[in-house]
Amino acid sequence: MDFLNVALTSFTTFFATIGPLEAAMLYAAFTSEMTSQERRRVAVRAVMIASAVLLLFTLFGQPLLAKLGVTIAALKTAGGAILGLIALDMIFSRPDGGSKLTPKEGEEALHKDDLAVFPMATPLLAGPGAMSAGILLAAQGEGDLVHLAGVLAGLGAVLAITLGLLVAAPELTRFLGVTAQRVLMRVFGILLAAIAVQALFDGLKEGGLTSS
Repeated sequence: MDFLNVALTSFTTFFATIGPLEAAMLYAAFTSEMTSQERRRVAVRAVMIASAVLLLFTLFGQPLLAKLGVTIAALKTAGGAILGLIALDMIFSRPDGGSKLTPKEGEEALHKDDLAVFPMATPLLAGPGAMSAGILLAAQGEGDLVHLAGVLAGLGAVLAITLGLLVAAPELTRFLGVTAQRVLMRVFGILLAAIAVQALFDGLKEGGLTSS
């Protein structure tokens, strides 16, 4: 897979698992009492922290798992299954799957002094799905630097878009509304489901559980 294809696949996967639109909608609610300058400062800090976390998992997650005896085939199979579950939540808009926060976490977030760390950086932006996606996408390249560069380019593009959406969160919520957000979520959910199934097939094949 060449650089452009890897970057596009990574962009789609990270966009679906990070969820910039969903994060922006929640961010608008969490920061409704802040000034625009305060919102911008918190948004920048949240994206920087999330970027550091996701870069760490993307670059070093698979080597760490390899030290623990986890093969790339097993990683692809597990990663495909996890991303598949996330895709189903997005497609069917399950009540417990549409938000990355539990009701208790959402209530706590409204009274939290440092929103940049919790809940914005984690678990909203750098959640388990995005971490798993980073490890899986990097592992698929099996050490190829062009492949890794494509993954990082896709991740960087999504994080840049995320920052822009967080800064413009109040205007975005008024412009999009719930219906448009749900439509976009379903579209990316379908794309993520296809990527997840392909990763699952590749993992099963490489693990010798299916014939070529």
